[in-house]
Amino acid sequence: MLVKDIMKTDVITLTANATVEEALHLLQKNHIRHIPIINESNHVIGIISDRDVRDASPSFLEEHNNRGILTRTIKEIMSTPVVTTHPYEFFEEVASIFYQKEFACLPVVRDKQLVGIVTEKDMLYAFIQLTGTHSPSTQLEIKVPDQIGVLSDVCQYFTKRNIKIVSVYSYPDPKDVVYKILVFRIQTMNPMPVVKDFQNTDYQILYPYWEDNHEF
Repeated sequence: MLVKDIMKTDVITLTANATVEEALHLLQKNHIRHIPIINESNHVIGIISDRDVRDASPSFLEEHNNRGILTRTIKEIMSTPVVTTHPYEFFEEVASIFYQKEFACLPVVRDKQLVGIVTEKDMLYAFIQLTGTHSPSTQLEIKVPDQIGVLSDVCQYFTKRNIKIVSVYSYPDPKDVVYKILVFRIQTMNPMPVVKDFQNTDYQILYPYWEDNHEF
């Protein structure tokens, strides 16, 4: 999945000469948390967050005495330089940036032009789409050796049962580096037959848990 598939293209922006009051109004009116700051060429030169504006705005008790604070320009409080991404960047690469930099959003730039914005909420939605949790399905977690051919072998068990795989991903076993966990979402409301099939293999079903009395 690419950034262009999840980004918002209707981006609300401001120029560096806009005031804190203007930014506050836009944030509240549009229920957003970030505003890219652009110049006359539509290049991103900064970004502000609702926290930046909140910190720069007077409290209710101070409002009458510090009204002048709201007339400060955005360039005085915006963050710069700005880390951006590209429409054809992979979702996984951007997720890594969000995690490592602790960002809440990234402007999307192509040929130096602002073309969109991607937020934490967009990333979470993309994760839901990639994992198939938005569709009716059942999740299976299977512990397998981390070696070539394992995924192909495991998938054969679903094929034999005529079960459609909605999504699959893997992560390292936190307790043993020679194993990994395969996470499947399969299109069946009764996973018990295929789970039972795996009981006769060297693969370990971690979820759903299957006991000897054949109950989850």
